[in-house]
Amino acid sequence: MKRAFTIRILSVILALAVICLCTGCGRKVEKRERQEIIEEMVVDYGSYGDEADERIESLLKELRTVDTDAADRWTGIMTLWKTVNTDLPLNYAVLPDGLPDTDELCIVALGFQLNPDGTMRDELIERLTVVKNSAEKYPNALIVCTGGGTAAENESATEAGKMAEWLIGNGIAEDRVIVEDRSVTTAQNAIYTFDILTERYPQVKQLVIVSSDYHIATGTLLFEAESILRAEKAGGETVHVVSNAAWKAPSGSLSTMFQAGALIELSGDVDTAFEIYYETYDIHELPPLH
Repeated sequence: MKRAFTIRILSVILALAVICLCTGCGRKVEKRERQEIIEEMVVDYGSYGDEADERIESLLKELRTVDTDAADRWTGIMTLWKTVNTDLPLNYAVLPDGLPDTDELCIVALGFQLNPDGTMRDELIERLTVVKNSAEKYPNALIVCTGGGTAAENESATEAGKMAEWLIGNGIAEDRVIVEDRSVTTAQNAIYTFDILTERYPQVKQLVIVSSDYHIATGTLLFEAESILRAEKAGGETVHVVSNAAWKAPSGSLSTMFQAGALIELSGDVDTAFEIYYETYDIHELPPLH
């Protein structure tokens, strides 16, 4: 009798163990890493736009269970991204009226690939004309020229160096011009510019982006996103992109998927960013949207 009872107890325990194994009972559910969630969210929006809204909300909730601070920051970045490509007014040829004419304002001149011999292409010179017009309108604003070495046959030439040389040669005071000559992507433009401003020019609180018109939204997104990521606390950023001035380019465009790569680069994953830039990233690795 006792042996039969023991067998029945063991049978019940075994049955419960099987049920738990099948249902996941007693098994710790592993949380995904923060970076994985961020990249899936960014690639979803880069690929599907507003069609991914429901998925993005779900991913932001998942991110909140892993890192509340990161969820707050990326909520702000995603909100900005949803408007910057459609609702951002462009100012052609010169900055608009009403900006502060002090060194709290910094004009960010985004570079463009140099000719193989290190000379500037026409598009970069056109951008610099807009920078000059804007710098003359706001003579107390600082100017950052940003862009590294992109001349295939001249390692010593940098976009920022050539830009600064042109501006100074065309009447802009040398002590206003800041050179950031390490970057080779727009994301790096933002990262290295903020490095310089934070260390040497803490008085700067407002940025304006100067570039070709098709590049303004991307520049605004990345510089504002970098400010959000660097803030001491979510929502506490002290430097903002407040305006822009654009050269009207005859052609050119940057896709939301390219912007996704740039945001991923800001988040720290350079390898995945360059897969996106070079269009070798496989979107099919992610779950289908529907």
